[in-house]
Amino acid sequence: MSELKNDRYLRALLKQPVDKTPVWMMRQAGRYLPEYKATRAEAGDFMSLCKNHDLACEVTLQPLRRYDLDAAILFSDILTIPDAMGCGLYFETGEGPRFERPTDTIEKIEKLAVPDPEDELGYVMKAVSTIRRELKGEVPLIGFSGSPWTLATYMVEGGSSKTFEKIKRMMYAEPQALHMLLDKLADSVTSYLNAQVKNGAQSLMIFDSWGGALSHSAYREFSLRYMQKIVDGLIRENEGRKVPVTLFTKGGGLWLEAMAETGCDALGLDWTIDIKDARARVGDKVALQGNMDPSMLYAPIPRIEEEVQQILAGYGEGTGHVFNLGHGIHQHVDPEHAGAFIEAVHKYSAQYHK
Repeated sequence: MSELKNDRYLRALLKQPVDKTPVWMMRQAGRYLPEYKATRAEAGDFMSLCKNHDLACEVTLQPLRRYDLDAAILFSDILTIPDAMGCGLYFETGEGPRFERPTDTIEKIEKLAVPDPEDELGYVMKAVSTIRRELKGEVPLIGFSGSPWTLATYMVEGGSSKTFEKIKRMMYAEPQALHMLLDKLADSVTSYLNAQVKNGAQSLMIFDSWGGALSHSAYREFSLRYMQKIVDGLIRENEGRKVPVTLFTKGGGLWLEAMAETGCDALGLDWTIDIKDARARVGDKVALQGNMDPSMLYAPIPRIEEEVQQILAGYGEGTGHVFNLGHGIHQHVDPEHAGAFIEAVHKYSAQYHK
């Protein structure tokens, strides 16, 4: 494997000195780019795109050709694990993901098997190794998974949900059933992420998209507990370097201290948190990733630059900040605005790394 030409992102996650603040965007390979839409059309549909390692590699690299990004992220979906468990994933146009076979009873949960990442999820591993090879050491490759709680919400609800009625009913009425499901998912995520590392991922991220839907105590019991189990089981060094782990709970501002105690290297922040406050609370323990509101990219470019400067000033001097959006980039953003955002981070951040 070639040496990394730009390891700014990995260094910032480990709180090592950098020359400027690294930046990448959640969903940077996505529908706001015309070249992505063309490749997706060629694939036929979203899951066909995920399952074709050459096309998954192509869309991963597209934003890097356009922008001076400091990391690539594997192009895949968080629902690959439930799909491999036999839940029958499909996508309804305009409706998002759906499962033919929801996991909504203890009998169904008991029958679930932990998938072999090199077998049932081999297409993801093929994508990881292909992307890593084609990156040629330019920037590091991020591997990722959904959190057990987030995956469970889709499996129990049978798709996306605004109210989480079915899974919350299970959580309070049959907690032992949900714990069994979350335990199997934690084992699945751990082996899946470790396989990504073995195939070339250089950093890992766990997306807990729906942790913010939980009460204070339920978050610790049904989400954080299982992310802790994963962190404890991950490969943390490979190819002679550390493999940093980032946890991101959307709506998770209440629990930053508890998340930082897991032993992860970094926390992702959504846009509802002031980064200055977040750094004061946990910045000596972990690096921080975030956290501009993705909708800010609709603003005129001078306003985007102003927001970037405010967030950089909020974090202040020193390493340990990876600039990102507070969630994924929206599909209707002008690619030129995304480019201006990335340029602004590099331009205005050098002064904080003297």
